[in-house]
Amino acid sequence: MIQRLAFVSLILCLCVVVLGAYVRLSDAGLGCPDWPGCYGQIGAPEAQADIAEANAAFPERPVEVGKAWKEMIHRYVAGVLGLLILTMSILAWRSKQPRGLLPHGLLALVIFQAALGMWTVTLLLKPIVVTAHLLGGMTTLALLMLLWLRERGALQNLAVQNPRRFRQFALVGLCVLAMQIFLGGWTSTNYAAMACPDFPTCQGQWIPPADYGEGFTLWRGLGVNYEYGVLDSAGRTAIQFVHRLGAIVTTGVLGALGLWMLLAQRAKAVRLLGAALLGALALQVSIGISTVLLHLPLGVATAHNAGAALLLLVLVCINRAAFTAKAARPTATAHA
Repeated sequence: MIQRLAFVSLILCLCVVVLGAYVRLSDAGLGCPDWPGCYGQIGAPEAQADIAEANAAFPERPVEVGKAWKEMIHRYVAGVLGLLILTMSILAWRSKQPRGLLPHGLLALVIFQAALGMWTVTLLLKPIVVTAHLLGGMTTLALLMLLWLRERGALQNLAVQNPRRFRQFALVGLCVLAMQIFLGGWTSTNYAAMACPDFPTCQGQWIPPADYGEGFTLWRGLGVNYEYGVLDSAGRTAIQFVHRLGAIVTTGVLGALGLWMLLAQRAKAVRLLGAALLGALALQVSIGISTVLLHLPLGVATAHNAGAALLLLVLVCINRAAFTAKAARPTATAHA
């Protein structure tokens, strides 16, 4: 039962992550200025009387029905996901077989995610809060994938060459990707995606003028509305330029990991994972470049977030395989 719930939750969590990106990129993060309702209602106000009442209650945030519904649909789907994770935690607690702390850790994470979702609205899209919310969603996705793999007994006890190096390489790849996801979230929440409108240069230069101190100030106090960003051009350029440098490092590390798995390993499952990593990486790099060249169309920008989620899922599978692997027996050789 937990295995099936974990799979459904995994798919639903991927939808929540992509929906969250869509809401953020379509500037609908404050489509509902209160939480958990929307202008004091369970859904977005649509009737003229309800809209007039909402506008009177929130004069600083007039109702935009389309944006309000985007935000509420995201909240509804996230709420269903929370209920599924609560169910898994209860089932794990009542199970006669030891399930470990993972289902309960997921429940704690989802509760914290709900708090971050509330602070996202009440703190007016504060970048560090919105970025933490994104990272929390990605972490939830990764842990659900790990739970599902564990419940299935998948990708464990594979015979690999040099398992210690495999573990180290896989863990470094996961950490590098996590840092790049943070940089991507920081770029998005500070509205810095188009600070470099050209590619491969930035503003026609290989090293553009930028203010890194301003761009990476994590805390700016309370009471500031961060919708559409508060940074000047130099601050946004710093964020986008570092994100591009991070993309180069990430591509190098993950590309090397994928090639090593393809060329240095004999286990079919490991080679398939290496091919999947290289394929997901190539797709993500292509989407990232297209995002710049096409000037940030909503669909492509949302796909860039989905591509990051796909890469993360592949890296979780690789780390699952690496940390449960056993050493392959040496191939017998003939002696003269």
